[in-house]
Amino acid sequence: MKFGYTIIYVPDVAASLSFFETAFGLQRRFLDDSGMYGELETGATALAFAAHEMGEFNYSTGHVAAHSSSKPLGFEIALVTENVAQAHARAVASGAKELAAPSQKPWGQIVSYVRCPDGVMVELCTPVIG
Repeated sequence: MKFGYTIIYVPDVAASLSFFETAFGLQRRFLDDSGMYGELETGATALAFAAHEMGEFNYSTGHVAAHSSSKPLGFEIALVTENVAQAHARAVASGAKELAAPSQKPWGQIVSYVRCPDGVMVELCTPVIG
């Protein structure tokens, strides 16, 4: 077993891809012709977005739409960077909402949290030392 990819259901796949490109500097791998599914280049494991309609098609019990939840869902995407303050400022300038400003953790890592327009919570962090 190996981790293949993460798919996040969003209201507008193209908009989420564009936001992650602008806010975090990630590159688009592709957006399918229907606009219902797309992926970003993130290394060995892809970060993907799918339209809420795909979720409804794939399973009938429904799901919580992150963008309409008043609080972030209980998961995050972590993006590792050497300059958290700069990445955080870029994300906020691109439309993310600040959840926690950059701060140094007791173990030495610098971490911040933002919430994207599609409701996804992103941790921006320096590499873990040790």
